[in-house]
Amino acid sequence: MIDLYSDTMTKPTPAMRQCMATAEVGDEQKGEDPTVNRLQEMVAELLGKEAAVYLPSGTMCNEISFAVWARTGDEMILHRDSHPVHFEVGGPAFLARMMLYLLDGPRGLFTAAQVEEAIRPDSPHYPRSRIVEIENTHNMGGGSIWPLAQLQAVCATAHRYGLVTHMDGARLLNAVVATGIPAKTYAEPFDSVWIDLSKGLGCPVGAVLAGSRDFIKDARRLKHLFGGAMRQAGIIAAAGVYALQHHVTRLAEDHAHAQMLAQALAELSTVDLNPADVETNIVIFGVAAAGRSAVEIAEQLEKEGVRVSVVSRTKLRAVTHLDVSRQDIERAIAVFRRVL
Repeated sequence: MIDLYSDTMTKPTPAMRQCMATAEVGDEQKGEDPTVNRLQEMVAELLGKEAAVYLPSGTMCNEISFAVWARTGDEMILHRDSHPVHFEVGGPAFLARMMLYLLDGPRGLFTAAQVEEAIRPDSPHYPRSRIVEIENTHNMGGGSIWPLAQLQAVCATAHRYGLVTHMDGARLLNAVVATGIPAKTYAEPFDSVWIDLSKGLGCPVGAVLAGSRDFIKDARRLKHLFGGAMRQAGIIAAAGVYALQHHVTRLAEDHAHAQMLAQALAELSTVDLNPADVETNIVIFGVAAAGRSAVEIAEQLEKEGVRVSVVSRTKLRAVTHLDVSRQDIERAIAVFRRVL
């Protein structure tokens, strides 16, 4: 099976498994696991923040951040296609007790002017505008990269009005590799930011949330409240240490494979796709002209050895990652040509 369902499908490499097997461990909840501590220090340095905390998932990174920053009934401004809106089981409402103010914009992006328009007047009749959240790269935007100036303008507007800023950086390192812009430059205007380890970096589990020391102190309290204590977690944190040392620059291979796939798909008359929109490792393409639903097409593709995800009734998503080679992409293209 050529698995393009998601970059979460990656499996630890033999070298990563060896690193995990030999990791030093301790009680991470007491701050005594040396491997967890090393990973947290590496990510804090990478993102230019004072401190970081290792968590089981990116969703927990988001929800803890929202709960730290917001009071009951506060409002968060974010794109309507963002991860917390669709893929966190209503977590902002259930865990952080928040309202959401949804913005539109091409490929998951929005402007500082939209943020300014969305900020509520200071009145007891309205929820308090509290957080501006962005996702970089943006999953449902097809792995789109936020232009740095646009990102900085959004954050500057939020801060001018007293709001905090949060970056869902699950695939931030894809943006870093694609643009050459350092991670800490992207992260600088954000009050909280995290990166995922279990997507393109190829780890089996985990994400790391970063911010000020005070923010991370509060985040650790919520980590315990949300059931995130992991004890001798150095075994899995070691995968993150290894990935940051060995799996970052190779993300460029995934981007090249995604562009290769996008170019081939765009040649098919039944596919709606502009390859120029494929900036990183995610390819989202329309199949309405094929005369079958996206679900039916995905099922046929899987029967022929290629797995993709269904985005909507007329759109599919393919994601490249370290377990997909150039030869796999060539074989997948042949299958797409037969099915579509």
